[in-house]
Amino acid sequence: MTDIFSTPAALCGPLRQPRQMLADQQFDGHKSIHDDAMADSLGLRAGPIEGPTHFSQFDPLLFRIFGQAWFETGCISAHYQNMVVEGEEVRAFVELPAPGSDAKFVRIHAEKRDGTPVLTGSASIGDPTGLPHELQARIAKLRPPTGLVINRDLRVGQRGAVVEKIRMGFDQHMGDLYPFTLAQKLAAITEPCRWYTREEGSSSPWGRPIIPTEMISVLLGSSSAQSGLSGRKPAVGLFAGQQIRLVQGPLFVDQDYELEREIIALSESARTESVWVRTRVYEASTARPLVAEMILNGAVMKASYAAYEAEARELGLPQA
Repeated sequence: MTDIFSTPAALCGPLRQPRQMLADQQFDGHKSIHDDAMADSLGLRAGPIEGPTHFSQFDPLLFRIFGQAWFETGCISAHYQNMVVEGEEVRAFVELPAPGSDAKFVRIHAEKRDGTPVLTGSASIGDPTGLPHELQARIAKLRPPTGLVINRDLRVGQRGAVVEKIRMGFDQHMGDLYPFTLAQKLAAITEPCRWYTREEGSSSPWGRPIIPTEMISVLLGSSSAQSGLSGRKPAVGLFAGQQIRLVQGPLFVDQDYELEREIIALSESARTESVWVRTRVYEASTARPLVAEMILNGAVMKASYAAYEAEARELGLPQA
């Protein structure tokens, strides 16, 4: 049937209340922004829920549009706009492809019950080259930073200190950065799926349980301290934007992977300094295929670095 209207249509998920599971997160020996007291000290009303938690709300919508390919070659790219605290309700939206098209790219967004934007972004399947994904568009518009203090020792093109070896089991504690297990996350996840589970994961098309999109961020982030790609400390950071792309997915529970990281951009705003890191994920095998990659805009708050003002003066930079 021919669509006589040009009005864009969208799939809309239900309102959900995502859980806060990072209140006990430790970073460099101190609590993170997800701790209520730390958040309060930085002028926030409570510890926010981590951004990629919201990716789970998009999975059923994108699976409905793209099918199995979403878990094999899907790419979700998002700029986080406003923080969400536990108890707030969030809804996900995915703009539908035009009727009759074989479109493999869509726009996405999420908002709170009152319409406050949570994130804006894009999603696709297949080769994303040339597609206007959210993070690529933002990186293309970045201006070279001129006043870095916390991140002044970092350089674009700098690579991680080691090849990190990781895996995620159902009952595996993921370390100080992610003080919970996959089993605990699955008990709280907003969008349960039998393909994720210990009991029914073998029913997936790949015959094994798969790692949910939001937990790919946990898997890749759990060993990030090994890379040495962070600025001066102690300071408190947050995720400002993130892209997760599957190349030969899905990623599997109890599978060994190897990670390589590289800084692809540095930037700054009035309140933050950002490191944009690309993490490539390889299967730990003889062939070592590239299976996924993530781009993360990790923003550190200037106000959280006690020596910021003094060091800015020493460097002859404008003070925050």
